[in-house]
Amino acid sequence: MTQPLPLSTPGRNLIRLTLMRGIAWSGFLLSVIVGTEVLSIHLLAVPLMLIIIVMAGLNMLTWWRLRKPWQVTDSEYLFHLLADVIGLSMFFYYSGGASNPFISYFLVPLTISAATLPWIFTWIIAAAVLSAYTFLMQFYIAVPELSHANHAGINLHLLGMWLNFLLSTGLITTFVFKMAHTLRAREKALGEVREQLMRDEQILAVATQAAGTAHELGTPLSTLAVMIKDLSRDYPDDPLLQEDLELMKEQVDSCKKKLQQLSRQADMNQQLRQSRVPVCDLLLPVIEYWKVLRPEVKYTLHSPDAEPVPEIYTDQTLEQALLNLLNNAADASPGLVDISVYWDDEKVRIIIRDYGPGIAPDIAEKLGEAFVSTKEEGMGIGMFLTHSTVNRFNGTVKLYSPEDGGTITQVSLPLAETE
Repeated sequence: MTQPLPLSTPGRNLIRLTLMRGIAWSGFLLSVIVGTEVLSIHLLAVPLMLIIIVMAGLNMLTWWRLRKPWQVTDSEYLFHLLADVIGLSMFFYYSGGASNPFISYFLVPLTISAATLPWIFTWIIAAAVLSAYTFLMQFYIAVPELSHANHAGINLHLLGMWLNFLLSTGLITTFVFKMAHTLRAREKALGEVREQLMRDEQILAVATQAAGTAHELGTPLSTLAVMIKDLSRDYPDDPLLQEDLELMKEQVDSCKKKLQQLSRQADMNQQLRQSRVPVCDLLLPVIEYWKVLRPEVKYTLHSPDAEPVPEIYTDQTLEQALLNLLNNAADASPGLVDISVYWDDEKVRIIIRDYGPGIAPDIAEKLGEAFVSTKEEGMGIGMFLTHSTVNRFNGTVKLYSPEDGGTITQVSLPLAETE
C-alpha cells in the first residue's frame, strides 16, 4: 500500500493535536459545568471530571515530551489518536452513550488520521471509532434528559444516527485520505521541480564559469607545453627526466584536448545529444582515458561474459560523470580500485569500490544535493554535476561504506528501449 508523503513532520502534527485536545476537553469541561449547574442535567460529575483530569494530564505529559529532542513517529501519533478515542468513549459512556449530542466528535480523530497518517493507521482509527460508537449504543449510563422513549420510532432514530456515522466514517477514511495524499504528492512534485530548477541554475552558473576558465587556461597550458619541449631538448641524456617530461606532456595534451572539447561543446544542444551504445563501449574508453590521467592507480575490472551486451543512452556528460567517480576512488585509494559492471532486464549497474577511509552515512546522503565535499580543499562540484547528469538519464548514484572499510559507489542506469 502506498504510504503518504507527510505534509509536515509528525512532531508538528502532534503539536497541533495537543492544542486541539486542550481546546476540545476544555469545551467538555464547560459543558459538564453548564449542564449540572445551569441546566440541572443529571450527570455523573465525578467520573466525568476524573476523565477530564486524566486527559489534561495526558496533554501536559505530551507537552513535556515535545520539549525533548526525541523524534515523533507515526506510531506514536497513532497512539495519541487512540488515546483520544478511548477518552471520548469513557466520557460518552458516563454521559448518555450514543444519545450524547457530542457523539459525532468521534469523526475528528478519524479526519486527522486520514489527513496525516498512512492508510493502515487510518483504518485502525476507523475501526476504533466505529466499535466505540456501536458499543455506546448498547452500554452506557443513561442521562434522563437525553434518553428517548423506548419505542420503535426512537430506536429507528438512533439506528439512523449510527448508519449516518458509519457512512461518514467510510467517506472520511476513503476520500479525505486520498485527497490529502493527492495534495501531498502535488506538493512533493512541486518541491522536486523547484529543486531541479535551482540545480539547473547552479549547473548553468558552473558551465558559464567553466567556459570562461577554459579560455583563460589556454595560454598557461601552451606555455607549459613549450617549456616541456625546451627541457626535453636541453636534457636529452637524462632518462629519468625524459620519462617525467613525457608524462607531463601527456597530461598537458590531455588538458588541452579537454579544453578543445569544451570549446566545441558551447552549443548545449550538441553537448546533450544522446546516443545508444553498449555499456562496455561507454565504460572502457572512460577507463582508458582515466589510466592516462592517473597512471599510478592500480585497478581491476569485472564484467559478465554474457552476450549480447545491453545498450544504454549516453553522451559526453555521462562519460565525464563516470570519470569524476573514478577520480574520487583514485584519490581515496590509489593502491587499488575495483570496477564492476552488472546488468539485468531493466538496469545496468556500475560499481566502483575503493579501499580508502570510507564515508559517513550522513555525508553520503548530502553528496550531490549541494556543493558538499569530503575533501579538505574540494568544493563538491564534481559530485554535484555527476548526480545531476546521472539523474538526467533517469539513473541514480548511491554511496555507502561496507563493514570492511572503503567506499562503494553504485551507478544505476536504465537500459535503452528495445527497438
